[in-house]
Amino acid sequence: MSDPLEVLAYGADGSRRPRAVRLPVDPFDGQVHEAVLHQAVTTFLANQRQGTAKTKTRSFVTGGNQKPWRQKGTGRARQGSIRSPLWPGGGTIFGPLPRDYRRAIPRKVRQLARRSALNARARERAISVIASLTFEEPKTRRVAELLGRLGIDDRKVLVLTEALNPNLLLSARNIQNVSVMRYQDASAYDILRADALVIEEPALGALEPGVEASSIAPEPAPRRERPRKDAAPKAAAKAERKAAPARKPAAEKKAPPRAAAKPHKAEPAKKPAAKKPAPKAKEASPKGSKGKSGKKPGKKE
Repeated sequence: MSDPLEVLAYGADGSRRPRAVRLPVDPFDGQVHEAVLHQAVTTFLANQRQGTAKTKTRSFVTGGNQKPWRQKGTGRARQGSIRSPLWPGGGTIFGPLPRDYRRAIPRKVRQLARRSALNARARERAISVIASLTFEEPKTRRVAELLGRLGIDDRKVLVLTEALNPNLLLSARNIQNVSVMRYQDASAYDILRADALVIEEPALGALEPGVEASSIAPEPAPRRERPRKDAAPKAAAKAERKAAPARKPAAEKKAPPRAAAKPHKAEPAKKPAAKKPAPKAKEASPKGSKGKSGKKPGKKE
């Protein structure tokens, strides 16, 4: 079993106590199950969907009962309806239809996810324990000043109370990124969505004093942001480059002289080819004369 987790404790007016407090081992055992957290968060978000999105298929679009033109002879592609998904104003292919996105999760898995979320925030020092908050009437300024003394007025805060506190709820509902609910009603998603948790001491029961408050970080870790590049180092480097003596330009390298081109030898002139004598025309034999054999060609004896 890991060592008990300790967090800072404050009074009802926001003053820090000299010693921290130890969180109870149940549920703060220091174990974080990421897979269970993922399952709980995705289930919670899926259950928030209404599932009312709907598009019309070609069977729900008005019109299109008649064939726009005959099948053959027009030169155009064959069409059976003007409400085809290929036509403007036609139906939608595979569009969303009303459905139920609700998913179930076992009760013990949901409880384990809640424990893991609380442990994750406790290990990040993002939990503050405060004395019981009593409001005689709704007062937004009092809540804003209290968050400022705790140093979490610029973060997303979740205040968990022991019981339903209507005056505190009305006092904090007009402040951006501040939510109030009972400690028993907080889910894993609510805990992970907040950057800082403020829990009333009676909601956790009797707490034992811990180490001195000075040995614990006074504020929860801020939200991670992308580091911004500072322009000061760039300006200093630019000034150093200007102050440095100018370097002499390097002597240009001369290209090696090219070898003299060899004279091109002229090819000997070719003699003109002798013309072949034209073939002599065959003398036409007189009509009625026969060949050497005295027989007409093409006939057999």
